Amino acid sequence: MKLQERINAFVKLGEFLSQFSNEVIVKKDNVEHNDTFFDGFKHQLKLTEEHNGWFTQENIRFSLQGWAESLTPDNLNTWLKPYQINTVEPKQVAIIMAGNIPLVGFHDFLSVLISGHHVLVKQSSNDKHLLPYLAKYLEFVEPEFKGTITFTEDKIEGFDAVIATGSNNTARYFEHYFKNKPSIIRNNRNSVAVLTGNESKEELKALSEDIFRYYGLGCRNVSKLFLPKNYNFDAFFEAMYHWHPIIDKAKYANNYDYNKAVYLMSEFDMLENGFLMIKEDKSYASPIATVFYEFYDSTEQLKEKLDREKQQIQCVVSNGFIENEIAFGATQKPLLWDYADSVDSVEFLLAI
Repeated sequence: MKLQERINAFVKLGEFLSQFSNEVIVKKDNVEHNDTFFDGFKHQLKLTEEHNGWFTQENIRFSLQGWAESLTPDNLNTWLKPYQINTVEPKQVAIIMAGNIPLVGFHDFLSVLISGHHVLVKQSSNDKHLLPYLAKYLEFVEPEFKGTITFTEDKIEGFDAVIATGSNNTARYFEHYFKNKPSIIRNNRNSVAVLTGNESKEELKALSEDIFRYYGLGCRNVSKLFLPKNYNFDAFFEAMYHWHPIIDKAKYANNYDYNKAVYLMSEFDMLENGFLMIKEDKSYASPIATVFYEFYDSTEQLKEKLDREKQQIQCVVSNGFIENEIAFGATQKPLLWDYADSVDSVEFLLAI
């Protein structure tokens, strides 16, 4: 199968997904194999929400919209232009996926197949309904994908390389277990925002998307703020307020109540507005419904700190502060070439 044929198949998949990315699902006439797959995928969306209460229809649609917008000819060709792909000898690449947000492992899945390899997928039990169905769709629009995509719930065997994502503890296990195989091993990372106190209302409102989307469960969600001394939180809380309906979601509300009780019993100082707590803390990983903050004395010292601790950081959200920063509101809309942990997975796959 040629590269262009693989690109064409994923473009068709993007067109299929575009039907499900809006609040009202609309069946389109020009989508291939729609009569076979449309109703079935609607059922998969329902199963996904029933299986995992964090995966609301709103968050599932947001994920699908992101992939529908990414899987276009322009985006795919721009992404792949720097690489020499057609010379690849197919290898079996295992992917061990996380399950914190819907389709979180799709970029690895896409990268393996688009580079010409075969994929062996071990999914998280938290996110197991969507990708197998989409893989079947790919096999229908491009039959040569048949035999190149395998899902397993068992111990992975017979692979040439591995991409594995997990916690810091499981990452150490992965590093030991896969030490004799080419690998990309990802562990916990968090994203931060650097504020100056001069942000516009629009920027702070956009930051709320970086904090609350997917309930803050993604590594690209902002879990930590760096603030100048004597920062006034009024504008920040005002910008967050339009997310207040999030407290009506039972799983989020339970975490909010639990973490608030822990902080109160421990007599920690914090600020809260009824659905979000902010607490001064040097850690990067904050609990659900909580954002940590830390004051900085100088921007130069903060840049040195972020560079020194970059292995813990996925994204830095700011405006004119640092190279490769992410704009306010854009953390959950990565481009195809925005690689997790800044590790070029396509380059890795072409070298195995």
